[in-house]
Amino acid sequence: MVQVYVVHYRDDDPSKCTAVKMVKLGLAKEISPREIPRNSIVLNPLSKVVLGPEDREFAERGGIVVIDVSWKEGIERLKRIRRGIHRILPLLVAANPTNYGVPSMLSSLEATIAALYILGFVEEAHRYASIYKWGPTFIELNKDRLERYRMARSRDEILKIQEEILSKMKIVDD
Repeated sequence: MVQVYVVHYRDDDPSKCTAVKMVKLGLAKEISPREIPRNSIVLNPLSKVVLGPEDREFAERGGIVVIDVSWKEGIERLKRIRRGIHRILPLLVAANPTNYGVPSMLSSLEATIAALYILGFVEEAHRYASIYKWGPTFIELNKDRLERYRMARSRDEILKIQEEILSKMKIVDD
């Protein structure tokens, strides 16, 4: 089982916060930025390095860290976090009610599910998905992408898959 950590900045309504629910259910442990394990995977949308199979061992040993911060106000906070091994998730589409269908605007729960799934912890990903009624929808909505990313043998292969997905999404203007 992979340890999941949450750095929670309390920017949003706690009753709607997926990170708070993960902590309440015992699926994640809340920590401060300075408590982030050095060899953990930190899910950071500002990272230049995509999550890949090379990161599985780090997740097993150091855990996965989700930074729960407002998309609007959190950029500066994300820049200040230095500890851990920072990774960005490849392209996925949100299923949460606030950002349904929006590429890459994932909730903390969706980011956790995605990281677990991509790194091969599929059963754990489904367990996390089960805590919200829209959680399984996230997996279903991204099933093909998640499977392709999970089966990739390298970070470079994940980037090629993502590029292929992006090229199919582009709209041609005439």
